[in-house]
Amino acid sequence: MLEGFSNASRVPELRRRLLFTAGALAVYRVGVAIPTPGIDRLALASFFAQARNNIVGLVNLFSGGALERFSIFALGIMPYISASIIFQLLTVVIPYLEKLQKEGEIGQRKITQYTRYGTVALSLVQSFFIAVGLESIEAPGGGGVVFEPGWHFRIMTVVTLTTGTCFIMWLGEQITERGIGNGISLIIFAGIVAAMPSAVATTLEFVRQREMSIFVALFLAAFMIAIVAAIIFMERGQRRIAVQYAKRVVGRRMYSGQTSHLPLKVNTSGVIPPIFASSLLLFPGTITNFIDHPWAQWISQQLAPGSWLYTLAYVGLIIFFCYFYTAVTFNPVDVADNLKKFGGYIPGIRPGQRTADYIDRILVRITLPGALYVAAICVLPTILVSRFKVPFYFGGTALLIVVGVALDTIAAMETHLITRSYEGFMKRGRMRGRR
Repeated sequence: MLEGFSNASRVPELRRRLLFTAGALAVYRVGVAIPTPGIDRLALASFFAQARNNIVGLVNLFSGGALERFSIFALGIMPYISASIIFQLLTVVIPYLEKLQKEGEIGQRKITQYTRYGTVALSLVQSFFIAVGLESIEAPGGGGVVFEPGWHFRIMTVVTLTTGTCFIMWLGEQITERGIGNGISLIIFAGIVAAMPSAVATTLEFVRQREMSIFVALFLAAFMIAIVAAIIFMERGQRRIAVQYAKRVVGRRMYSGQTSHLPLKVNTSGVIPPIFASSLLLFPGTITNFIDHPWAQWISQQLAPGSWLYTLAYVGLIIFFCYFYTAVTFNPVDVADNLKKFGGYIPGIRPGQRTADYIDRILVRITLPGALYVAAICVLPTILVSRFKVPFYFGGTALLIVVGVALDTIAAMETHLITRSYEGFMKRGRMRGRR
């Protein structure tokens, strides 16, 4: 497989796609460093140093540090992700959207257009509230983070941040069309990976100053490699249901029945459950920080990351959203109808409703280990930081995204190479992506 990747530069189309992807990601990282006018960056940085464990820190993670610098890409791609999730859930509730989803590529284009409109609307609302919130923030050293508060600053911030989000959305679509892999996922991937050199440098500094033993550092490195291997194993894990197709007569020829399989992923919901769970848990804790009342302070302390109540609620919400999102996005009845329409059936199971019930029963069973796996990965940073004093966050939603996007990108590169019959990929088995 490594030999196959070495041949990637010899395929003109793949080389152009890789160069375009690298250039687009470079443009994104340059934009992250361009600040929005009217902000005291030093005062804002000191505020973010104390706000890493609330919803502001979560948004800053997915923006690749752009919110902490308050750059023109401060909102990041989160409005687009939120709009996509909202429309994906609305397809179950609104018949018109459900009809569009079943119309294939034309319907998907229409839903994508609505998602873009929703992204702009969410960006306008979020950027306005961020501008108003920045005017009321006082830096730890005293003084505000906005030089000249007022409507001029608010309008300028709304226009700047909304334009930045629209540009990132367009850039992601261009990567998907002209580059390699999913553009939106790669943008999130680039933002998360950009923080890794700083974490490595911090660890090396701890070792140099003898605040951390070199044996502990080596153990952590081996442990992280094992965790990444476990994530790859689980993300590629699937339950295959055997499917038999009946004999068909096409014209004057009879085609014999074929045997295939229906793959059901162990982690069907991906990284959506921890995102939902984090948002729900961090939101009340963030709100109570602005309320000067004993009950509010107690709630803020109990829901702070690292507390036992937060951990239990986090694990419970992740398991709930794993089942909820799987039920929303995967419809066993539609799968059973499609199998019946094309002459397929599961051996020993009657087509129709019995097949849908059988698929649903298997899906419920394999979702539980998938949900427990996601919950274990997401509580890993808290355990490492609180128990083992690791000087950086490792694991959680960020690690799931990084590994999953890497698998998808490798699979996309492999597809381009296999279409040209390169021996490096034909000698061994193929790498399976998440989907």
